[in-house]
Amino acid sequence: MKAGEIIRSIETEEIESLRQQLNKPDLPDIYVGDTIRVGVKIQEGGKERIQPYEGVVIAKRHGSINATITVRKIFQGVGVERVFLIHSPRIANIKVIRRGKVRRAKLFYLRDRIGKATRVKQRFDRSL
Repeated sequence: MKAGEIIRSIETEEIESLRQQLNKPDLPDIYVGDTIRVGVKIQEGGKERIQPYEGVVIAKRHGSINATITVRKIFQGVGVERVFLIHSPRIANIKVIRRGKVRRAKLFYLRDRIGKATRVKQRFDRSL
């Protein structure tokens, strides 16, 4: 075995062990169009609290340990989007509030809509 091959095998073992440590097995199935509530850990001074962030999932990216979701909500009349790394230690919990019925993989068109036009139909076929 050459030195390069040994280093590569050690790196892959280390990456795999990190994946095992950071993986969150208790996450619900999240689909684009769902309304979710994400509990985000916030540091304020010396204290830590969990702040809920509720909105519609408009995009999902990547897979496995690198999976991210983009969540959009309207706050004081302004659209706010946040990208969450699903397996991040800063995410305390994720709860699906309602399932959305959509026909697109990305819902970026919601950015151009105002008021009631931003609503997504509810899907009833899967349980929460």
